[in-house]
Amino acid sequence: MESRLIVHSLFLIVLCSCSEVHEHTAPAINERDSVSMMTSYGVNTLISDSGVIKYKIVTERWDVNTIKQPPRWTFEKGIFLEQFDEQFHVEGYINADTAWYYEQQKLWELRGRVHIRNVNGLVFDSEELYWDGVRHEFYSHKFSKVVTPERTLQGTYFRSDEHMMHYEVTNSVGSFQSEDIENDNNSQQQPADAQKPDSTQPPTPVRPAATRRKATPKPIIP
Repeated sequence: MESRLIVHSLFLIVLCSCSEVHEHTAPAINERDSVSMMTSYGVNTLISDSGVIKYKIVTERWDVNTIKQPPRWTFEKGIFLEQFDEQFHVEGYINADTAWYYEQQKLWELRGRVHIRNVNGLVFDSEELYWDGVRHEFYSHKFSKVVTPERTLQGTYFRSDEHMMHYEVTNSVGSFQSEDIENDNNSQQQPADAQKPDSTQPPTPVRPAATRRKATPKPIIP
């Protein structure tokens, strides 16, 4: 009898323990928790657009995420870009502490110590720079500094073509060489010089001005 009670008690204990089992489920994955589809280290590669090599990327870490919106490439460890023209000639070099590339918009966002140097001697420095691959232009809404062999410009808005050949800096202060000021003065004086008569034509005769003379009294004849 006692053995039956013991068996019955053991059966109840096992049954109760099975009914108290809890499922362990992980919480839903949020967008901010999504992992990169690809992570590469020690990258040194060429990037092409429409069959034309546009630039070379050198970075310590490259993350590709297609789940976040918009999809992006992330370079949290810094990036070095070497820019090429259509003939594969080097046009310039770009450095930044952090960068994102939004593939659908063809838009680069560079942050941190952004530094550009091109083959013409232009140097650009800022804390922010956007590179629009659709409009083929650079722009920045942060304080920027542009140094060329001829001048230095600083301002809070910068815009340029992607070759850094034509650019503008607004809300700016700058320093120029004295030759630039002399050239501007000469260009302003040029219209006045253009009004001078042609030296090959004979001068127009000018009638001399009349001079006053003292009247001579005439003798009176009786």
